[in-house]
Amino acid sequence: MRKILVFIFLIAGLLYGCQRPQVRVDQSTSIPVDATLDSIQDTAYLTFLAPYIEALDKEGEVVIAHADQPLLYGEPEGTLMNWASDALLNQARKYYPGRVDIAIVNKGGLRTEWQAGDITIRNLYELMPFNNVLVVLTLQGKDLLELCQIFVEDYGQGIANMTIIGEERQLAEARIGGQPINPEAFYTVATSDYLAGGTDHMIPLTRSIETWTCGRIIRDLYIDEAKQQQSLPAILDHRFIIL
Repeated sequence: MRKILVFIFLIAGLLYGCQRPQVRVDQSTSIPVDATLDSIQDTAYLTFLAPYIEALDKEGEVVIAHADQPLLYGEPEGTLMNWASDALLNQARKYYPGRVDIAIVNKGGLRTEWQAGDITIRNLYELMPFNNVLVVLTLQGKDLLELCQIFVEDYGQGIANMTIIGEERQLAEARIGGQPINPEAFYTVATSDYLAGGTDHMIPLTRSIETWTCGRIIRDLYIDEAKQQQSLPAILDHRFIIL
């Protein structure tokens, strides 16, 4: 049997080796993808979209609130982060069926600053262009303390109903509602589904023993909060201190 197989392979090799080589010539055309293609547009599609684009532009300019003072980025604490975290806490308490202790907002997720003046819907989209949704996590105090240490190392994050004090990048004190965090107790944390996955170094958030999802986009909650407040407060209350 082995001899037969060897013979077959030898014959196949000879037949393949005796074939005349075939030469194939391919031709191609280079089409530049640049501004010269701007004239080639789907005009029917653009016509269909036009009224929607116009409506979005008009809606974006609707004034929903006013800021008497600038709301600005800051480290470890800023008026913009304070407003965003307080607003998230207020909105979470409207929707969550239980108690919400604190709110956490990542400073990297806030993509603009607001000067004093009118605040429009467009401003809220610029602040929070992502479709992250509100979640409420139940965490043990020891995990929150670890998270606070990470916040000190990162030189601040947006927090509401919390006080964090760091000394030389080490956590010195952490309180919720004015009371020291109990490592054995459980607390509820309003944040985004994005941060709940442990992004921005927030690994302790992944240890939640219970996760409640609101389903509402945080940007829409900010719009609701701004409409309700009308005048947006610029608060610096020393909730985050690094000595």
